[in-house]
Amino acid sequence: MEVTLLGTGAPAGLPRPDCPCAACATALGGDARAATALLVDGTLLLDLTPGAAFAAARSGHSLGGVRQVLLSHPHDGPAVEVPAGLPQPGRVPDGRELALLTGHRVRAVAMDAPGTGYAVTGPDGRRLLYLPPGGAPAGLENGHGTTETYDLVLVDVVGRPDGLAKLRAVGAVGPTTDVVAVHLDHDVPPGAELRRRLSADGARAVADGTTLVVGVYEDVPDVPRRTLVLGGARSGKSVEAERRLESFPGVLYVATGGTRGGDTEWASRVSAHRERRPGSWRTVETCDLVPLLKDDGPPLLIDCLSLWLTDAMDAAGAWDDAVWADGGERALRTRVRELVAAVRASGRPVVAVSNEVGSGIVPATASGRRYRDELGRLNAAVAAECEQVVLVVAGQALVLRG
Repeated sequence: MEVTLLGTGAPAGLPRPDCPCAACATALGGDARAATALLVDGTLLLDLTPGAAFAAARSGHSLGGVRQVLLSHPHDGPAVEVPAGLPQPGRVPDGRELALLTGHRVRAVAMDAPGTGYAVTGPDGRRLLYLPPGGAPAGLENGHGTTETYDLVLVDVVGRPDGLAKLRAVGAVGPTTDVVAVHLDHDVPPGAELRRRLSADGARAVADGTTLVVGVYEDVPDVPRRTLVLGGARSGKSVEAERRLESFPGVLYVATGGTRGGDTEWASRVSAHRERRPGSWRTVETCDLVPLLKDDGPPLLIDCLSLWLTDAMDAAGAWDDAVWADGGERALRTRVRELVAAVRASGRPVVAVSNEVGSGIVPATASGRRYRDELGRLNAAVAAECEQVVLVVAGQALVLRG
C-alpha cells in the first residue's frame, strides 16, 4: 500500500495568508505546505482540499482512479469544487467499516473532538491510521476488542502530542510504526527546529508530494534513551524537557525540590510546573533517584539535578570547610558516582534537567563557588552518559550532542 501526501499542512496551509509570524515568514520552498490530504493507492482520497488535482499531478499521480473520497474534518471545510470524475465526498459513521471494491477496508475511528479518524487496511494487509487536526482517538479497539498496531500513523503530533501518547499506551503505535506529522501549522518554526522536535517524539515530517510505502520503517527516528537538558534561570529548559515526553504515556515526573513552607514564590513556581504537565503523568517528590533509575518502567523526567546536588551537599556537610575536608568531599563524590552509574545502566527513557550556572558572575562565598564547581562536574558526568544533550538559551534549544 502506498500513500501520497498531497498536502501536510493545517487547514489554512503554511504559510498562513497575511500572517506576519516568524514561522510563516520562513515557510518557503519545501517548507511551504498545503492543507493535508492523502491519496491511497490512487483509489482512495482522504480529505478533498483546494488544488488536489494539481497537487496529485505535481507528485506524478492522477485522481482519475479515485473511487472514494472521505472527509475527516469536523466540518465539510471551505467550498471546494469537486474535480470532474471524482465521486462526491462522504463520511463514514464512527465505528462503521467500509469495504471498497479495490480491496481496501476503511474503519471510522471516533475522536475526542469533532471530526473522524480513518483506519485503512490495504489489500496487502498493511494498516495505516489517519486522524484529523486537533483530535485524539477516543476508541481504538477493533471488532474483537483488541487494538491494532499500525504500520503508518499520520497525526497532528505538534497540536495533540497526547493523542500520540494514547496510541502508544494501547499498542497502536509500536517501535516500527512510521509516525508522520501532518496538519502542520505555524506553532513550530519549519525546517531544522521542526525536525528536531518531531525526532524527540519518534516522529518525522515529509514534504508535500511525498509517497510513502506503508510498512517501510527505516526512516523512523530513534528516540534517545537518555537526554540532559541544560539552561539558565527562566531559559525554558523545563518546558523543553516536558515537551520531549508529551507524546509518551505514563511519564513519571520526579521533582527534587520538594516543598518549602512559607515560600510563596517557590509555591508559585511549583504550581506553574504542575499546570503544564499532562494529566496522565504521575509526580513524585524525592531526591532518591538511584532506585527509580534502576527500576523498569515508563519514561522518567527528573527536574532537576541542581536541586538534587543541593540536597546531596546538605547531606555531606559540604557547606562547612572542616566537614568538607574531613570526609564530606569523599561522601559527595560517592553519591555522584552512584547517580551517574545509575543513569548509565538505566533501561527506561530518562530526561534530566539541570542548571548551567558556571557562565555568570563568580559567587562571592566559598560555599557558592564550591556548589558552582560541583554542579559543573555533575553536569559533565551525566552528559557523558546521555545520547543527547541540549542547551536552552532564551527558549531556543541548541543540540550539543545527538
